[in-house]
Amino acid sequence: MSLVPTGIRRAKPLAVLVLASAAALFGGQASATGPAATTPTAVHHAGTTAVTAGSLPCDIYAAGGTPCVAAHSTTRALFSSYTGPIYQVRRASDNTYKSFPPTTAGGYPDASAQDSFCANTSCVITRIYDQTGRGNDLTQAPPGGFSGPAAGGYDNLADAKAAPITIAGHKAYGVYVAAGTGYRNNNTNGIATGDQPEGMYAILDGTHYNGGCCFDYGNAETNSRDNGNGTMEAIYFGNIKVWGYGTGNGPWVMADLENGLFSGVNPGYNSNDPSVNHRYLTAIVKGESNHWSIRAGDAQSGGLSTYYNGARPNASGYNPMKKEGAIILGIGGDNSNGSAGTFYEGVMTSGYPSDSTENSVQANITSVGYGR
Repeated sequence: MSLVPTGIRRAKPLAVLVLASAAALFGGQASATGPAATTPTAVHHAGTTAVTAGSLPCDIYAAGGTPCVAAHSTTRALFSSYTGPIYQVRRASDNTYKSFPPTTAGGYPDASAQDSFCANTSCVITRIYDQTGRGNDLTQAPPGGFSGPAAGGYDNLADAKAAPITIAGHKAYGVYVAAGTGYRNNNTNGIATGDQPEGMYAILDGTHYNGGCCFDYGNAETNSRDNGNGTMEAIYFGNIKVWGYGTGNGPWVMADLENGLFSGVNPGYNSNDPSVNHRYLTAIVKGESNHWSIRAGDAQSGGLSTYYNGARPNASGYNPMKKEGAIILGIGGDNSNGSAGTFYEGVMTSGYPSDSTENSVQANITSVGYGR
């Protein structure tokens, strides 16, 4: 699926960044080591077994029996004990890389360190670390059914300075996806395949979107190509209407299941999926055998609403599902890269999370103070 982007909201022009994905260096240390370097081992901490005061999203999912198998953010730690790197940037002036851990366990990265590192030059986000310890990091997406604009057909990397926010009184940066930008991991560990159950959420900028295909976060094909109906299960956010849509003019939270963006059980229009444009948006998709759900809410206040909860789509090829277990951000499964959006945090789980578990995660998200 690939469409020319239209109607971009809050889009900023970005130069084409011809960069390859970078290797990781931890502890906030800078390095001139290039992309061929290997990723060193870091300490990544698992979640707790009971929800306690101070529990973060992956602690809560673990307590609910559906542990995180991928946890990505550029704004905060997603385990209360996490001390490893959160994301990595590369600056243009000397091609040096720097990774940013939380300043305290379970805390926030030091944005001022990025500001200093990137002063008087440009920086791109080269790696978004997986906080679960499974190594499901997101790096520059390779070419697939569609090629990107960077060298070798890779997608662009996000401008590290383009999405500044405040969270819990701390300055932070999101992942600003302009058309042509994308991240991926085709060699994952522990992500659902076939018809296995999973859940996922993402915190997004609900005012930054377009009608291009496809601003996704979630499960996709491992060869970056369209392998048929049911080979994906990912959160989609935007206002494209080619495959599915809800009420109003969009944007909508939908599920990208490959060859279909679904707003409910039927292809095309479903009346229970409303337009949503919260500045900070919680978006959820989860699926198990012949059952899936869309939920969403304001990431600054309030609870979650369920927009769909029922059987797999009323179309051939989606029951059973044939998920392949790659992870994508900002693109479609076949590397369609015409979309726009901004990502702050997200996870994928093993098992189908209960609504009560997700409600507890939402309570943590709203307590954190996105935008405050």
